[in-house]
Amino acid sequence: MKVARTPSALEPAPRAVALGTFDGVHLGHQRVIQTARDTGLRSTVVTFDPHPRAALGNQVDLLSTLERRLELLEELGVDETLVVEFTLDLARLEPGEFADEVLRTIDAQIVVAGADFRFGRGRRGNLETFVAHGFVVRPVELLEGVSSTRIRDVLREGRIDEAARLLGRPFEVEGTVVAGDARGGTLGFPTANLEIPPNLLVPPFGIYAGSARGHRAAISIGTNPHYGGRERRVEPHLLDFDGDLYGQRLIVELWERLRDERAFDSEQELIAEIARDLERTRRAARPR
Repeated sequence: MKVARTPSALEPAPRAVALGTFDGVHLGHQRVIQTARDTGLRSTVVTFDPHPRAALGNQVDLLSTLERRLELLEELGVDETLVVEFTLDLARLEPGEFADEVLRTIDAQIVVAGADFRFGRGRRGNLETFVAHGFVVRPVELLEGVSSTRIRDVLREGRIDEAARLLGRPFEVEGTVVAGDARGGTLGFPTANLEIPPNLLVPPFGIYAGSARGHRAAISIGTNPHYGGRERRVEPHLLDFDGDLYGQRLIVELWERLRDERAFDSEQELIAEIARDLERTRRAARPR
């Protein structure tokens, strides 16, 4: 999949454009993208970075980084993606100006978006605006209860099974492996300490079963209360893995919430509980 940052970086061709932010690339987004691919024209996703609401000064906990969003779009078979920088100047464009400056310059013939898509200054533009400017529009009906906002809400409640159902795949946390306390290795369960992008949503504290790098993983999200920790850590222990992950990007799927994190009366009790976590992780089923 070709990724472009400016319209001029795309070669001239008639296009079917799937338009949206697509944070999380959930089941509703996937319907929009598949509709564009089904037209037979070159399928082009036009997406925005940063998130429009964040660019306007609002707090947004993202479901995926831009890098991961692009990977997920490529997995869906998209021909190309245009990442449009969302600025205040872009937000101030009248709907017709947006259509001309963003879509007409890449020879969009068909515009595909969710039926409730709004854009332009004051969100005054809708799909009828595109029709009025000469584009063929393919509105995609929304999937009931499926939205990025809904997924954020259920994740904040720790309902990762429900999030997986709405996403069409397990929810993921992502980060770079950095040096930690090395306490897990001392206990016999080495973990990868993830530095998570500050705007990425992380589910509630607890112990989770999941996977990373093709290995099942027991994931601790929390402060390590047994050792009096205060800073949030995301630390997966990859089962049956032996290697150095420092400095590497790691994508961790969350399958099941196993338990709350807590302090123990002794280190021996902690080690015994971790062993039980690993057994539960081996038995956990990946949500579909």
